Amino acid sequence: MASTGRAVDIWPPLAYAELKDTLHALHMWTQVVGKIRLALTPLMNHWWNSTLYVTPRGLTTALMPTGSDALQIDFDFLDHELMLVTSRGGRARVRLRPMSVADFYREVQEALAQLGVPDPRILPVPVEVPVVVPFAEDLEVRPYDRERVQRLHAVLLRTQIVFDRFRADFLGKASPVQFFWGGFDLASARFSGRRGPAYTGGSAPNVHIHVMHEAYSHELIAAGFWPGSEDVPEAEFYSYAMPAPAGLAKATIRPTSAHWVGARGEFILPYEAVRTAADPAATLLSFLQSTYDVAADLGGWDRQLLEERVLCDCAVMPSPSHAGGATHRRR
Repeated sequence: MASTGRAVDIWPPLAYAELKDTLHALHMWTQVVGKIRLALTPLMNHWWNSTLYVTPRGLTTALMPTGSDALQIDFDFLDHELMLVTSRGGRARVRLRPMSVADFYREVQEALAQLGVPDPRILPVPVEVPVVVPFAEDLEVRPYDRERVQRLHAVLLRTQIVFDRFRADFLGKASPVQFFWGGFDLASARFSGRRGPAYTGGSAPNVHIHVMHEAYSHELIAAGFWPGSEDVPEAEFYSYAMPAPAGLAKATIRPTSAHWVGARGEFILPYEAVRTAADPAATLLSFLQSTYDVAADLGGWDRQLLEERVLCDCAVMPSPSHAGGATHRRR
């Protein structure tokens, strides 16, 4: 019998209470790997050089320079291993399993040494968490539930696909869809092209205010997904503007299950509302579009310039490789 392909089977359940212990381990592991990427890559606007990216199998650093060579580190959540590869053909693995952060940190260091990669000299302590335990001193063995990790990866993958579709309609400066290991969220931002006011808001725990100044140096409207925390034990999608224009809190958005959270200054859409919708992707896309619409209009963004597109029959247009690499969009 053919599968019904029900939406609730495609977007799996993601209860924070079930995931939280494994989530802590993953959070710390991605911080170790993310800090390596931050140390090895040149600074890019808004810290984009530090983030990880979703792959069909997990998360990746993408290419990182190591002198005249290159390194890439991938989390593989299907074979449950951390894979390190170099441009010289070197390969090393760290098996993902119940283990302490200290053991993971040590094994990653050993893998780098095995590959002949110079010590990237990271700051070996976590950030954006209220309790800071240096990686080498975090000796508690944390669980690693393979099935729950794969569920989380499935949500990141499906979220990435919807966010990529949403990002494609914007002609202005926009970030990649990227995984921020500090907050453990997948996010993307659109920019108006104007500088933002001096940032005077709060900062995440154990994060220098300079980090926030760089992150919010220009006006933006951002959206993302995160699996929850002890303070907010629910997976959510979010959307916010920085700076927030007057009237944003009272704006009408879609779907009806989304709402404004004043204490956080952002719109929230529970993951469960998306997962159980008749069309989860369309429900999420409506949230992204409607929150962008109200924030851009209230913020006075030049939407005609930022969203204008050339209409064409792309099926009969030459491919970029036959058109000198030219894009079909006007800039």
